[in-house]
Amino acid sequence: MLLVVAAFIVAFVLLLYMISPLISPKPLKLNGAHVVVTGGSSGIGKCIAMECYKHGAFITLVARDEHKLVQAKKEVEKCAINDKQVVLCISVDVSKDYNQVESVIKQAQEKLGPVDMLVNCAGTSISGKFEEVEVDRFKKMMEVNYLGSVYPTRAVITTMKERRMGRIMFVSSQAGLIGLFGYTAYSPSKFALRGLAEALQMEMKPYNIYVTVAYPPDTDTPGFAEENKTKPLETKLISETAGVCQPEQVAKIVVKDAVQGNFSSSFGPDGYMLSALTCGMSPVTSITEGLQQEAFVELYGRQRDSVFRSSWSSIVTVFGLAALGAVGLTIGAYLAQK
Repeated sequence: MLLVVAAFIVAFVLLLYMISPLISPKPLKLNGAHVVVTGGSSGIGKCIAMECYKHGAFITLVARDEHKLVQAKKEVEKCAINDKQVVLCISVDVSKDYNQVESVIKQAQEKLGPVDMLVNCAGTSISGKFEEVEVDRFKKMMEVNYLGSVYPTRAVITTMKERRMGRIMFVSSQAGLIGLFGYTAYSPSKFALRGLAEALQMEMKPYNIYVTVAYPPDTDTPGFAEENKTKPLETKLISETAGVCQPEQVAKIVVKDAVQGNFSSSFGPDGYMLSALTCGMSPVTSITEGLQQEAFVELYGRQRDSVFRSSWSSIVTVFGLAALGAVGLTIGAYLAQK
């Protein structure tokens, strides 16, 4: 009897695996597609633009710094696969004025056609202990990392719905999956992207528009180098447990997942485990993806969750005890002098 049940389960899983491609999103063809990349003048955004250009896409780079945009355009153009491809540069702050963002997106569509894929990569980071972070920086994080993705998305969504096709990508962070020491200003702004993406995917799926949220680990970019200058030691040690990725590697994975219409895009074994453990009721692209997540959580969920949290918490605890010890020694020395 047990063998019959086991055979039935195996047959059912195989059937789901075979029919899964039939109900999964049809991959987006990048050749000839118009891809808009915010935050496209450097780091992950620039590498995503280059990756798409290698597949024949037309690119609109959006960023604040005109000089960096010009330099990025030259680098992207070197990746061309035909002489028809175009790179358009637009200088604008996507987090400030929605009407301005809507206007520049309209200009881009008039020149290169409707937007087929929007990559929301504009963002910034700050780390520090909660009480040491200036209050206005919390507002700044939400404006840049959250509203800086809301405005461009709002500007392209109507046309995508009319055409009944499109891809929207939000570049979040592993700190957008789990709150970490030193990221009380940064993590919430990245968590917000996931909430937006989940709600938006539910609204857009009937229109054949698919949303992808990327959760890259620390990545070797100018922004990461700047962040490290003021990052608390505890935060550095926690971040180092996941290592540092190269932006080119991140770009390849992100673009592939977005083209396939995958909702979640993670990096490496640790990234996949963290994404699976925190998936909750997030959308899944295929039946097999859902089964994989369920199986992983059932088999390893509790153990891995405790490992992640205990290892990170121990770092903070050790430094807390060290700080208390230092205070004790200082007080002791003071009293001895008295």
